[in-house]
Amino acid sequence: MLQNLLWIAPPLPWRLLGGRCGRWWWPVRPLVQPLPGNGSRMQTEAGTGVMLPGRRVTVRVDGSSEVIPEEPTRGRSEVSSEPMETSQDGQTAQEMAVPPEQDPLAAAKEKEGAPEDAGADALLGPLWPPSGMGIRGTLPHSGCREQETQQRSGKDDGHDSSASLVWAATPGMLFQEDKQIRHHPLSLSWVLGYNSSLAVHSLMDREDRVLLYVSSHTVVIHDILGNRQYHLQGHTNVISCLCVSEDKRWVATADRGPDALIIVWDSFSGIPVRTIFESHPEDGVSAIAISQDMKYLATISAGTVQRVCVWKWTSPTEKPMCSTELRPEFGYQDYVIFNPQNSYEFVSNSKTQVIFYLWGNAGLQYSAPLLSSQTFNSMVGHFSQSVFHFNNSQALTSTSAGKLVVWDVASPRNPSTELQVKRHSMKATKLVPMQKDSLTVLMVFESCIVTGDVKGQVKFYNGELQLLACYSHDKVGPIRSISFSKTLPDPARASSAFSTSCTSSSQPFVARNFILSTSDATVLHVATDRTNFEKVMEEAKKAVNAIACHPRQALVAVGSHCGLLKVWDYQQTKYLVSRIFPKASIQCLSYDPEGYFLAAGFTDGGVYILDAISLQSSCKQFKFSHGAVTHISFSHNSEYLATADEKYSVTVYKRVLRNGSRCWEHLAGLHSHYKPIRSILFGVQLDSNEPRLLSIGEDRQLVEYDLNSSSKDHLVVLRKDRVEQVAVPLCLAWYPQLSTESFILTANNCYKMKLYNTTTKMCRKTLLGPTYGSPLEKIQILPTTNTTDPQKCYLAYMTKDKVGLQILPIDGNPHKSSAFICHPDGVSDLASSYDGRYIFTAGGHDHTVMKWEVNLNALDAAASLGGEDLIPFYNLLDGGREGEFFRELEDYFYYAQLRSHGIDTLETRQVSTHIPLEEIPSVMRAMGFYPSEEKIEEMINEVKFSKYVDTGEQVTKINLGDFIKLYINHRPAFGLSMKKIQRAFQVLGYDNENGDTVIDRGDLLLLLQCRGEHMTEDELAQCLTTLLGKHPRGGGPEPDTYDPSGAAALTEEEIPEEITAEIFAADILGLPVAEPERKNRKKER
Repeated sequence: MLQNLLWIAPPLPWRLLGGRCGRWWWPVRPLVQPLPGNGSRMQTEAGTGVMLPGRRVTVRVDGSSEVIPEEPTRGRSEVSSEPMETSQDGQTAQEMAVPPEQDPLAAAKEKEGAPEDAGADALLGPLWPPSGMGIRGTLPHSGCREQETQQRSGKDDGHDSSASLVWAATPGMLFQEDKQIRHHPLSLSWVLGYNSSLAVHSLMDREDRVLLYVSSHTVVIHDILGNRQYHLQGHTNVISCLCVSEDKRWVATADRGPDALIIVWDSFSGIPVRTIFESHPEDGVSAIAISQDMKYLATISAGTVQRVCVWKWTSPTEKPMCSTELRPEFGYQDYVIFNPQNSYEFVSNSKTQVIFYLWGNAGLQYSAPLLSSQTFNSMVGHFSQSVFHFNNSQALTSTSAGKLVVWDVASPRNPSTELQVKRHSMKATKLVPMQKDSLTVLMVFESCIVTGDVKGQVKFYNGELQLLACYSHDKVGPIRSISFSKTLPDPARASSAFSTSCTSSSQPFVARNFILSTSDATVLHVATDRTNFEKVMEEAKKAVNAIACHPRQALVAVGSHCGLLKVWDYQQTKYLVSRIFPKASIQCLSYDPEGYFLAAGFTDGGVYILDAISLQSSCKQFKFSHGAVTHISFSHNSEYLATADEKYSVTVYKRVLRNGSRCWEHLAGLHSHYKPIRSILFGVQLDSNEPRLLSIGEDRQLVEYDLNSSSKDHLVVLRKDRVEQVAVPLCLAWYPQLSTESFILTANNCYKMKLYNTTTKMCRKTLLGPTYGSPLEKIQILPTTNTTDPQKCYLAYMTKDKVGLQILPIDGNPHKSSAFICHPDGVSDLASSYDGRYIFTAGGHDHTVMKWEVNLNALDAAASLGGEDLIPFYNLLDGGREGEFFRELEDYFYYAQLRSHGIDTLETRQVSTHIPLEEIPSVMRAMGFYPSEEKIEEMINEVKFSKYVDTGEQVTKINLGDFIKLYINHRPAFGLSMKKIQRAFQVLGYDNENGDTVIDRGDLLLLLQCRGEHMTEDELAQCLTTLLGKHPRGGGPEPDTYDPSGAAALTEEEIPEEITAEIFAADILGLPVAEPERKNRKKER
């Protein structure tokens, strides 16, 4: 990299370049710059965007989140330690920020005349989109909903015809509409799995059994009996906590991570009615609760120093009503609940400390009463959950020792309101042993205290902690949550079933049906009138890293680290068959092209080849890998199976005929890479139907194997090619046959996609890939059934946390790509359906698989709106087509034409729109892009052989339009930041006595001549004297001759013995340095 920076003395006139301190010295503008405030809101056509570091997320009108890519740098700028964030059209965050609109709740109250403290009831009036969240269909012309709204808003209730969807919403309304029209390239269609560490809530029971739970960053409202889902989308981080109001209507969710949000949803309509930005900007939210009167929220932050806040969420203010910080010695508070009888009291607990709060005009006060084993001379255990008693001043806390701690007011009881301020001063008065098993859930429902434990038992107690009833099942695991139905069971059946369970003979105990969720990812419905435990869902208990789609049917296989392998019919969204591999973890899956076999790779190095329908083993388990199997793939004719493992080895299995039947056997394995293998890929030979196998690794090696010449225990390598100089290749795919030439497509960690000739492995084209916060991790050509235009192809890809689509052929146009956040904690795998209508993503540690519906027409429309020909590329230049940067480029381009004819010639010049290929490096460097010699060769070859396959002739010149495309596709996607230079110094240098990372002057000169692309002594002397402003020709127009005399003395005089990254950038290279870096450099000197 350092050599490339030194080659900035282009053979162009100094008067054009502006001298060594000119703006042109820095290659491209860094991307990210500190924003004026986290979570800045921007009004867009589709909704309101939330600025996040390294990306822009637009929350659309239907609640979905689309990611606007980090735009590649447009031109040159000064060195900055932080990149500047730009939107797709190049506007900065400051340009796009707009003042927030009037809060909808305030608008609703003003229109309805609701009092300030009307609470959640005020939301039933007219509601407009809340700041930060878009709402679909709230305008008066929303079709059938408008008619329903008008019918409900007549004279009887006093509302006008503009009544909102929230006012008109009724339970079950979400699933009464026809299927929504998909307006985005990718729309979330179904979610498999959920976050088993959070509660599952029952919204409706009996005829309409509707559950609410969290999957990654999405809230799922699932109609179990109707087999339908509705998704509440708006969070960009994984949801960390949620709560539901007493009437099951209002749902509050919060997340952890950058720009964490708190969102309050209307579960009847699916509309986000309130969004709180920057509630806990440091680390997000760990616990949340809603008061009984539905007016207030209590939140606890997830930071090391936790902050507790109380919010009046029906108020338009963005500030909490009161807050306080907790001491770290209280432990990590992860549970909070309000007192149902008094919304000004709530309690929270960690594993070791219970805290009681009282808030009001005096602020938020709390007390943390002490309790240890010595208090009652009995083991207490860890706290799990706390509640307030339903008919007295006591509170209860359940523990892992199977006991209940009874808390009561420390001061004498007095009905006077003056003493209410002391209600938060609590102390432990009793430690009641309830059972031997650990209690995991404690709640109050109606006039009962309900507990759940690690054995799956649910017990009901009266106010004196006398047992009323117990429900248990031997196959129920540790209970995570209990949620009761809103309707009572049939009294006659309930009385006959449970009169024997009651402690009071005078009045039989009647419980409502309830939903149980367990920590092992199982959800059960319990019908109390007949003691019936019905399994509703059973999902993966551990990470889901493997998915594969059947090549001919609507089936998707899902494998998890708990050994569970499931096959789903994704059209009917129903589970078909499963198999559990005890004490084994599935890491990867693959169907063979015919759909007869399903191969599974495991973390212990094992490989199973299963029947695709029954999931029974087709042969014995293979175990030839010494590490976890990371990739697995079949050849096109199902004759070979190849795997790659974490020990950098490729193993091949072959299908052979033995004793009259076909079976699989191990062929050979090879330690073919020295860094992790990123992809293995089967293909077909160009001149035959024989399979070919390739692998690519982080060692930058593309390895092709000779399967025909391989024999038992001997895997032959046909050739090895280094495909990158600096970047690391991350994924590999066969490029569709869109031209005469055949290509292999790769994507690297520098946001570049490259096409290599399938035979010569020569890099034929380098292109700017999607820039959505992280590089592409996996790519897959989307199957298409479009017979009218076979040349129309698309690419599906995943990044670290997003899934996207790309229109082919790739040309660097950013408008031909789109991406959406799918798994904020990381995507582990990607698969597409056999017909290309759906894409599936696995979320790894979030235990979920998401099904995305593809709408290619929306993607094509977005690309058309971005402009044709050179328009999208002009917009990637600083200032666009009319900017100074483009005019400067034109000047350099036409000056290069003059140079090619000779500056001093007196002959008549031939006017042309092209320059010779030999001038490409000079113009690139003049524009601030300093490619290596290998990169220069790639650029020239890309143009030279662009038409060779079709015409047999080489191209010798390039026009301005093609040069702009070449420049944008080859330059660094986000420029060169000061951090990159500092990282290079950390690798090559040492820390001096002042603690600064430096490189010795002699070592630097030696490195430049001996490492990387070597510079000769004369080349180095010429560059240094030019950079230091001592060019012998004084900056003449033709610096082609050079006298190296005096270079050594000049080097010792101008360059210090110890060089820091800041000195190298500012004093040697002459690059403008950001102010913080400049101050650091002054301190060093």
